[in-house]
Amino acid sequence: MTPPQRQRRQPAEKAPPEPGKKPGEGKIPERLYVLTGATEDGDRAELDLVTLIVARSDAPQSATPEQAALLGLCIAPLSVAELSAYLNLPYSVVTVLLTELLTAELVQARAPIVRQALPDRSLLEAVMHGLQKL
Repeated sequence: MTPPQRQRRQPAEKAPPEPGKKPGEGKIPERLYVLTGATEDGDRAELDLVTLIVARSDAPQSATPEQAALLGLCIAPLSVAELSAYLNLPYSVVTVLLTELLTAELVQARAPIVRQALPDRSLLEAVMHGLQKL
């Protein structure tokens, strides 16, 4: 039995540029600080990755496209981590955008449901003994 032979990958051929367009023109990614706007105080809401966000109303006309996308996604409760993944934006950028929406009262932040600590062992034993006596 002979081992499989490796094949070299050929670089993909680049499509010729469209007439009238310079190479690199078209999709220019924006810097993340442009998306978040100029924040003077730099304060952010304390949001965990698992904090649930729910929209209170539709996006106003003055909302940026990112804020409108956030409000559109938040019709049903979503965590900050899910919003970050769906929008393909870093967590820090999403928290800045959500802080602006929270101050404008367009969204509501809900703390995640925390599981309570396990019940005391003596309580469980007492319940078990009580059930056995029945």
